Order: sequence, then C-alpha cells, then structure tokens
Amino acid sequence: MTTSFRSPAGAATVFSSDQKILNALRSSRSVFLGRNVRGGVHSLPPSSSSSSSIQAVSTPEAAAKATTKRSKVEIIKEKSNFIRYPLNEELLTEAPNVNESAVQLIKFHGSYQQYNREERGGRSYSFMLRTKNPSGKVPNQLYLTMDDLADEFGIGTLRLTTRQTFQLHGVLKHNLKTVMSSIIRNMGSTLGACGDLNRNVLAPAAPYARKDYLFAQETADNVAALLSPQSGFYYDMWVDGERFMTAEPPEVVEARNDNSHGTNFVDSPEPIYGTQFLPRKFKIAVTVPTDNSVDLLTNDIGLVVVSDDNGEPQGFNIYVGGGMGRTHRMESTFARIAEPLGYVPKEDILYAVKAIVVTQREHGRRDDRKYSRMKYLLSSWGIEKFRDVVEQYYGKKFEASRDLPEWEFKSYLGWHEQGDGAWFCGLHVDSGRVGGNMKKTLREVIEKYKLDVRITPNQNIVLCDIKSEWKRPITTVLAQAGLLQPEFVDPLNQTAMACPAFPLCPLAITEAERGIPSILKRVRAMFEKVGLDYDESVVVRVTGCPNGCARPYMAEVGLVGDGPNSYQVWLGGTPNQTQIARAFMDKVKIHDLEKVFEPLFYNWKLGRQAKESFGEFTTRMGFEKLKELIDSYEGSPNN
Repeated sequence: MTTSFRSPAGAATVFSSDQKILNALRSSRSVFLGRNVRGGVHSLPPSSSSSSSIQAVSTPEAAAKATTKRSKVEIIKEKSNFIRYPLNEELLTEAPNVNESAVQLIKFHGSYQQYNREERGGRSYSFMLRTKNPSGKVPNQLYLTMDDLADEFGIGTLRLTTRQTFQLHGVLKHNLKTVMSSIIRNMGSTLGACGDLNRNVLAPAAPYARKDYLFAQETADNVAALLSPQSGFYYDMWVDGERFMTAEPPEVVEARNDNSHGTNFVDSPEPIYGTQFLPRKFKIAVTVPTDNSVDLLTNDIGLVVVSDDNGEPQGFNIYVGGGMGRTHRMESTFARIAEPLGYVPKEDILYAVKAIVVTQREHGRRDDRKYSRMKYLLSSWGIEKFRDVVEQYYGKKFEASRDLPEWEFKSYLGWHEQGDGAWFCGLHVDSGRVGGNMKKTLREVIEKYKLDVRITPNQNIVLCDIKSEWKRPITTVLAQAGLLQPEFVDPLNQTAMACPAFPLCPLAITEAERGIPSILKRVRAMFEKVGLDYDESVVVRVTGCPNGCARPYMAEVGLVGDGPNSYQVWLGGTPNQTQIARAFMDKVKIHDLEKVFEPLFYNWKLGRQAKESFGEFTTRMGFEKLKELIDSYEGSPNN
C-alpha cells in the first residue's frame, strides 16, 4: 500500500508502508513538549521495544525541533496529571483562594479566580464560573438551576456572554463543588469553557425549523463533543468521578479515534490534546449563509453550511485564523479576521476541523503566550503553507470555497415564527446582565411555560417554543419588567456590547459594562445634535482592556481601555462584522468623547454616500482627513 501527500513545499512524495514505519522509528528521538513526536507521528518513548505502538501514517517529513523554551503555563499543564494537580489539593485548603498553578488549571474546568479590585485593605477572593452551551442552547432545567445558583451562591445576577454562555460571578471557594455539581447534574457543564482548548462553539441562536439552521446547530454540537476533553479530570474533581455524559453520535467517536493521518496521541487519555492541550484558547463558530450573528471571522475556525438548490446541506466553507486579543504598544500583537481555507463535503467536516486543531497543537507557539493563538501561525506561514500542512493531517485536498451571498448581522430580537407552528421571542439585555426585576420576571415566564432558552452571541436571550396563545400574556409580563420589543429599544443599544471589566476582571484598565449605558446616551445625544434620525445607528463596543472579549475591533466605534477613564478609539468596522477596524486615537479621556465623535457624526451625515454606514464612511475618508475634520469643527448648525 502506498500513500501520497503534498509536503509544505508542494512537492509530491510517495511512501510505502515500510518507509513510513522506518520514518516513525527515526522519529522516536524527537521530543516535543515532553512527548515523542515527529511531524504528526506519536510513539512510545525510545526505551520501549514495542514496535506495534508505532503508527504508520502519511505525515510531513518535517522534524519537530526540541523546544528550548516553554511558558510557565506549559510546565504547569505537563505536571498536572491531566489538569488535576495541584488543583485537587488546593480546593481542600482553608484558604479562600488557590495557588498560581491551580489558578491556571481551574480555567480548564470553566472557572477564573477573581477578587474585588475596588475593595481596600485586603483581597476578597471569589470565582467566576462559565458554562459551555453549544449554539447557546439552555434547557429549561438548566436555566432554572443557574437562576437559583446566582441567588444562593453568586452575586444575584446572571451574565449572558458574547460566546453564548452564562457567567456566574462571586462563588466562594468552599461552594465551588456544590455549584459545579449542581450544574453538571442539571444538564449543564463548564468543562472547557476557559483554558487552552476549544471553547464554546457558536451557532445561530434562532430555533428555526430549517434544514440549514438545524444542521449548523447539530454540527456545533458535534464539533464541541469531538474536542471535549476525554481524560475525566472534570468529573473526578466535581462529582467524584461519576460521568454525566449523553451518548455521542458514532461519527464523533469515529472521527476522534481515527489516527490514519497521525493526528492522535497513542494510548493517551487525551487522544487529541495530549498532556499539553493547545497552546492557547481556541474558538469555533458555525453558521449559514447571510447569517453573521456569530461574528464568524473573529474565530480560529469559521464553518459555513453550504446547501444545494433544494436546501439540503452538502458541505462547508471553512475560514481560519481569526482572533481579537492584542497588547497595547506591541505592534507585533494584533487583531485579525479569518480567511478562506476551502470547502469540504459534510461527511468530512469533523476530520477537517480535527486536522486544523492538530496543526495548531503541533506548530502554535508555546514559548510566549502573547503569540500562541492560531492567527499568529497563519500570519507567519501564510494561507498556502497552512493549507498544505492541514491537508496532510486531513488526508485530502480542500476544494475551492463555494460562492456565498453578502453577510448580515441578525439579532433575532422580537417575535418570529420558528416554522414548526411555534414562535420564539428574542429579548434585548443590556450587556447581558440579568438581574433585579428582569431576572425575577424571566424566571417566572420560563418556569410557568416550561420554555427552553438560547443565548445569542450579542449577549441577548431567546425564549423558544412558544404557542401562539401565549404571545400576548408573555409580551405584557416581559414589558412590565423592562424587557421590551425591539421597536422600543434604542437601535444603538441593540447592537452594542461591553465586557464586564471592573470591579472583578483582573485585566481591566477602565470601565466597560458599567460605563457603556452613559456612553450610548451621549452618542444618542450627539446624533440628535447633528440631526441624525432616531432609527440610525452605529455599532459601539467597549472593553476595559485590549484582550477584546466584546470584539471591539469589529465595531464601527470600538472603545478599548488604555488607562484610567481613557480609551483607545478604533474605527472602520462594518454593521455586518466583515471588516476589521483600525486604531484611530490613543488616550481619549471619557469626558472628551464629544470632541472626537460629534465632528465625525456631523460629517458622516453631511458627506456620506447612499446607504453608507459610519464604518464605511470612516474607511473611505481616511484617518488623516477625519482628524482634519475634528480639528476644524466649529459646531453643528443644527444647534
């Protein structure tokens, strides 16, 4: 038997089975992060004489160099016995916090250690828990459980995240096991919601009874299952080893176990991740043509369902290399949007995703975490080399991407027919913060009508499977709690997002969630001052630091914290989130926003082309011209 492949240089090479085994034997002396590896071939240590463990695979002949430098987190992972030690011991101590190594490990379990940065005279430690909800799906039982846990063990609020999950803040260490086990026993999980592995998989939250939407959501479930940790550390820690796992589709098990192209660690409890997992977090989104509710291009992998003329899904266009995080004053770090990789038929999608993940696992940087996301690998290699290497792990060549229509941002706010006789209702939640009377009323409605819900990537909530006769009473009750239909919500608020920032986020430099309500009111006041209509809007996103959790680098107006009460201003994103913004000004104080934006809004109204968005206007004008407009502005004649 022979197997051919293309090397990164593009040369065709053919190996016989004997040649492949010989290459695998030679690889046994190449060490990568504590494991024996050459290219994609994983073997037993050299001291083992068992040749049966050597995998004959068609992988590149490129030798992996011994890593001379590793980040501190890589060493913590290696020594952790698959994300257990020393977290298991730290959880048993009387201290309110855990040590540095355990702080890194508990992320893989879906939690961050935090403290209130506004308190003086000591640190009051608590933990934030984040759930994992592919497609944002939340069963009725889980929603009610999270609502209860927020009151009993949290700070009395739930937060809907930009990756379709819950965040529960304020959990004390001695309550962690109770809270975690409650989530697990009520149809939920926090496994892999944080840490160096695949995070929550996004998909459109709309519960349409359409083949393409259903297939996108099913694919999100399957990708999440494929890349879920297998070594049991999560269940060992929180439910004493008891497994609460639904039966996986056979195609998921088959794709995970397949090692015909050297993707797996042989005889490892983690066949895809190994002891080291991935170099950094990894984000995936799935959607259908036109629907960019998921901010597709900001993900490491973006998958788009491609259907035939009868609406039957046939395959996927794949995009790779997106990512938002960066560091101020370090131009070598940057936000990046994903680019097309190619097309695969639907039966191959799990193998293609696995091949991309393995490429990042093997080649992503592990020495400096600032450069460990896959976007830096893409930028270093270029798409052609990246595609060549992925194809070797995939075992096939990618087809050319299929043509797609223009993207649109879809919020799914308001009432919509599902297509199966039922309705869904999308509700706007400012910055995703569910609390007070809103929380109480949502609980009453969800409990009374036994509704499942979904969380959107824009921090909103969708109530599903509503009968026609329930619409009027539900609308009335929700409105009384401030959960209004979209025609009564300012268009600026409908597309705005902010991260939590102060007081609990350890990375925050300035305000975001607490600051955005007044920022949006000031933007609306500027609109009115320069004569812009109420139904006009711009996409505003605010983050307290440059890590980009609220994806500010895709906004028309991105405000990125760069000092106390100070923001770096980003301009040039588009309403459909297909163009990355650029840094326009640094160190703009919060009280000076009008000096920057009023002249820009005024000149947008005056000089825009037909249907030209604010982001498109700022790109067309260029930053030098925009700064001239600011400097020469003498006020709106509408005053």
